[in-house]
Amino acid sequence: MKKIVFIGSILLLLGTNVTAMDQPEGTATTASQDVADIQHVMETFHHAVVTHDGKGVSELFLDHGSTWVTVLSDKAFATMRAKKASTQKVRVSSYQDFATFVSSTTSDLDPRHTDIRISSDGAVASVYFHFDFMINGKVENRGDETWQLVKTGDGWRIVAITYSSNPATA
Repeated sequence: MKKIVFIGSILLLLGTNVTAMDQPEGTATTASQDVADIQHVMETFHHAVVTHDGKGVSELFLDHGSTWVTVLSDKAFATMRAKKASTQKVRVSSYQDFATFVSSTTSDLDPRHTDIRISSDGAVASVYFHFDFMINGKVENRGDETWQLVKTGDGWRIVAITYSSNPATA
């Protein structure tokens, strides 16, 4: 029995060393800077939305191939479908549509993000968080949101935003 425990301990130690050796050089240092840089992208996004700076929103995205996907919760989908039969559960649009809305609305906008989780290897990153989208001081939409980002020569850019949608009217 002692021999099995000893062999198991050795295998665990070897597994730990292999995992550590598989990490890219400098990952810990890069990761903390990447997290700070990605948090800055999120702060810049928030500021651009609050100040109705559609161009500022657009500049945060990788121009080609970026997507914006809204997925209605089951409850919101059922409620909205009852009102309008052509309602789609999943809607694909673009960050340009959102930037246009940000630039053209006269309403006070305030996207609030909580429970933020950032993961990155220094080249790609994902951000997952809960959001409340406030319009004129009232929650108009809430859900969970995920961003996919890539690190370009000019810094981090958003490639995709996908979020669940629970509109206040649903």
